[in-house]
Amino acid sequence: MKSRCRISGTSRWQLPLGGIVFLLVAGCSSLSFRGQSPEPVVSTDDQNDGPQLVAELTIPLGLTYQKVESVALVTGLPGTGSDPPNSSRRQVLLNEMQRHDVKNPNQVLSWPSTSLVLVRGFIPPGAQDGDKFDVEVLTPRGSETSSLRGGWLMQSQLRELAVLGGSIRSGLPIGFAAGPVVVDTLFKGSDDSIHESRGRVLGGGLVKHGRSLGLGVRSRQGSIRSAMLIASAVNKRFHTFEHGIKKGVANPKQDDLIELAVDSRYRNNLVRYMKVIRSIAVGTDATELADRLPELERQLIAPATSARAALQLEAIGKPAIETLKKGLSVSDFEVRFYAAESLAYLDEADAVVTLGEAARQNPAFRWHALTALAAMDHVSAYDVLSELIHLPSAETRYGAFHAIHTRNSGSPIIAGEWLGDEFSLHVVVTRGEPMIHFSRNRRPEIVLFGHQIPISPPRFLSAGKRILITGTDTGRLKVSRFAPNEQTAYLVCPADVESMIRAIHQLGGGYAEVLEAIRAAKKGELLPARIAVEATPRASRRYGRRVTKDTSSDTDSESKPANPIPDMFSNRLDSERTAKNQDKKPVEDQPEEEKPGFFAKMTSWFR
Repeated sequence: MKSRCRISGTSRWQLPLGGIVFLLVAGCSSLSFRGQSPEPVVSTDDQNDGPQLVAELTIPLGLTYQKVESVALVTGLPGTGSDPPNSSRRQVLLNEMQRHDVKNPNQVLSWPSTSLVLVRGFIPPGAQDGDKFDVEVLTPRGSETSSLRGGWLMQSQLRELAVLGGSIRSGLPIGFAAGPVVVDTLFKGSDDSIHESRGRVLGGGLVKHGRSLGLGVRSRQGSIRSAMLIASAVNKRFHTFEHGIKKGVANPKQDDLIELAVDSRYRNNLVRYMKVIRSIAVGTDATELADRLPELERQLIAPATSARAALQLEAIGKPAIETLKKGLSVSDFEVRFYAAESLAYLDEADAVVTLGEAARQNPAFRWHALTALAAMDHVSAYDVLSELIHLPSAETRYGAFHAIHTRNSGSPIIAGEWLGDEFSLHVVVTRGEPMIHFSRNRRPEIVLFGHQIPISPPRFLSAGKRILITGTDTGRLKVSRFAPNEQTAYLVCPADVESMIRAIHQLGGGYAEVLEAIRAAKKGELLPARIAVEATPRASRRYGRRVTKDTSSDTDSESKPANPIPDMFSNRLDSERTAKNQDKKPVEDQPEEEKPGFFAKMTSWFR
């Protein structure tokens, strides 16, 4: 392909702070101020022949998770709390309580029904004002609190924290957290003192300030013209609607900073969205595109290059659809999958068969396939997801449910209801074996795969400290609530799981009480259904060149997929426990963002 003008240079990004502009850089050697140049630089390097991609000219911005923390108070504990020792954390909490006009805060902290806790969460990339996220609650080291079971996290302000000059500094509040604590013991299904003093508030975090995605322009002599050329290329491919008006997703804010809106089809897979945008060619015409497609087809049908070629074809958009479809006829499953995944984000029905095959038969590709199907508007995608609900694999069934819920939460197949503000309950009619799924991510949610799942009437079954379930002479369930200084209340209901859950809720029980009752019933062999908690993916999943035909298998294969787990199925709190030092790194497998220098880090304390 003939050579042409190219934009070139090194990386940096401007960030205003009180009228002073600091350049965020990957290293000190790149820190510099410079004037603007009205024209791109011409490159004559033969190695640079061919289309110049956005990736060569930019770095991705905003794809990291934003860690937020606070010191807070948990109340409502059944005598398992403690009076925290004098410390900087206690003083922080006292100050917060005084700001909320709590009377006698030291006395409140001394009550056995309260406990000082540490709270943390991760605000995801692209989060908008009012979005919810999970927060983790745990007692600090040395705390005498024995359990957080049954506790309620009082509203706390979440901030970014950093150690500067040997002391902890915090910025302005960028989120809030509050709600019922579900201890890890209930999720794990075993008694453990550590798990009793640690838990989560599902969906308990609330974003106060939204987060933007962007591109930092690499050009050493970049100008607003350079940024506009890149934005123009992006806007030819992607658009969004604002107040009913169509507009491009890319908005040049400075000569070296382009802000990106999110195309709705990629809202649950932002890493892929950024990869596709950075695979867009800048400044190509129809003749160059016609020359380029045969080469991309050659790369697509080769397993070693198929993933990258599929992304570039997806970045081209509709003119590349027929080329991508040729990948569906290749015998190699890897090639077929990458072609189908790109076609799905172009809403092409031909992608559905291969994606359904991936979801059924290959655990490594399952999450990418389900996310791609959820992104499609075509009815055939909905039909495949509806069929996956009946398979034996727990993660396939719940993954399909979650994909349908994400696609359309009002779908009659999965439609449920919120029981008060405690949790959502969904009853899914299925041909598969009965299964009860509890979420541990995003929202407190119970999914019953099976209508009227039976439960044998027990002699006694506890659902928390105050709710007891017993059988009646007529084979029904009697659900009773005991409370100090209150008359015992009870309800009699049919001996099935849904009826029992509703009775527990009517008597004041919540998500934790239902989870405890179901686990106890299963342990007592009173329940024929399978129980699953957060049947979600593992980042280490691998695949092989040959795909097993065991549709019930959740076993791993041999090689790692090209792309990380999509946002729709990722769980940052869990991944943080296995990689404690990864919270400041970009999302897995993503080209690394330029690391901000000292002054950039300081901006968060003055926002």
